[in-house]
Amino acid sequence: MRSHPKPQAFPLDMLAVNRSSPEHLSRQLYHGLVAIIRNRTLPPGSELPSTRALAAELGLGRNTIVAAYDQLVTEGYLANRQGARPVIVDLPEGPRETPAEDPPVPLRQPSLRGQQLLSQPYHHGRPGHVAFHPGMPDAQSFPFGVWGRLVARRASHGGETLFGTYDVTGHPALKEAIAGYLYSARGVRCRPEQIVITTGAQAAFDLLARLLLDPGDTVWMEEPGYYGAKAAFTVAGARILPIAVDQERGWRLDAPNFSPRLIYVTPACQHPLGITMRMEERLRLLDIAETANAWVIEDDFDGEYRFQGRPVPAIQSMDRSGRVIYVGTFAKLLFPALRLGFMVLPPELAGRIVNALSTTGQFAPLLLQAALADFITEGHMSRHLKRMRRIYAQRRQLFREIVTERLRDEITLSPAEAGIQVVGYLREGIDDIKVSQAAAKRAINVSPLSKYFQNTAPTQGLVLGYAACDAAQTRDGVERLAQAIRETLG
Repeated sequence: MRSHPKPQAFPLDMLAVNRSSPEHLSRQLYHGLVAIIRNRTLPPGSELPSTRALAAELGLGRNTIVAAYDQLVTEGYLANRQGARPVIVDLPEGPRETPAEDPPVPLRQPSLRGQQLLSQPYHHGRPGHVAFHPGMPDAQSFPFGVWGRLVARRASHGGETLFGTYDVTGHPALKEAIAGYLYSARGVRCRPEQIVITTGAQAAFDLLARLLLDPGDTVWMEEPGYYGAKAAFTVAGARILPIAVDQERGWRLDAPNFSPRLIYVTPACQHPLGITMRMEERLRLLDIAETANAWVIEDDFDGEYRFQGRPVPAIQSMDRSGRVIYVGTFAKLLFPALRLGFMVLPPELAGRIVNALSTTGQFAPLLLQAALADFITEGHMSRHLKRMRRIYAQRRQLFREIVTERLRDEITLSPAEAGIQVVGYLREGIDDIKVSQAAAKRAINVSPLSKYFQNTAPTQGLVLGYAACDAAQTRDGVERLAQAIRETLG
């Protein structure tokens, strides 16, 4: 039989308890015993005092000692023996504390894909910096009273179906509501089963990049273009080639040398310039995709807000070969924190997407989806959209007037007809990154236009969101932006 170590005096001084501490006495005792065991103050195999003896020594109730011992047995520090006191288990030494004077051991680097992920831009702004956050809607005008009632009603009568992980492609009622809305508003032709609800457009880009791209595949992407989508494609290992876009000439589809696996565009309201793709460009784009057998991602992030004429039909409505994937979001229509978006997939891809969603976990809460379905079908969204178009048109006009009056020598606003943001081109010699940094110090959130360029010489400008600001906030924001520009110029 294995002999136990020679008994040693038990180190009661290490088990001091503080009765005024908010921590329970049994937890204090547990921590003291762990320190004795981990530091090998008593060697493995040593017996602990009986619960009665230790309770008497410390002046504690026996149940307090029993609770601490039981936890140590559960975690494997002690071993119980029939009719005998518990003994200390012989544990591996484990990691040792590094002396303060020793240099820290460098941590292992993430994978190459992980390093790519960690290096991508962060673009979510800060609370309270509504002026002039690009693409930020006016959440204060959202009918939260109606929304709260819809959520509460669904929560009260949701039953099992809304509280599990069912319908991973989306709540059936919401998919049906979106299909009807897209056909009437954007000309999108789809059945509800082609729709997948996502936790925002960015989640759709991430999933699509993993589904459709292999490392080394070529993606054609607008330049300047949306860096969130570019980040998803870059992390997937794609090679990004630019499609030049500008205010005067639109999309220059004199294609790069390499045939694309995927083409990403924002045709209804180009991000960030706000221009709309002409019909000849749309047909040319579809012809290129057909010839290259490429996928097309149509990002319709802001197409509902158009201030001259009706919203233009989606490219998806012209697709005859099942290669256009339409991505939309409710972030601009409702509010960003809702984290609900969607994509319309070609039938063949839609039929198999459930397996990918199950693996990635990229599916949205059913309770919110059901409430949103009610919000759409009961007419609340159409009323809200109509109201916000009127409000944004007024704010857009006021913003343009104030910027033109106050900053006419520094900024030239683009004449874009759609979207809830606008590009302001800076005069020569003004650095947009320095301006954005100076503005941030004044609680003004603007995005430098130069960061939307990746492969070509950048244009200096600011992407300015006007929709979340009322008249007073706009005037104050423009004044602070003027101060930031003055600081940059010295």
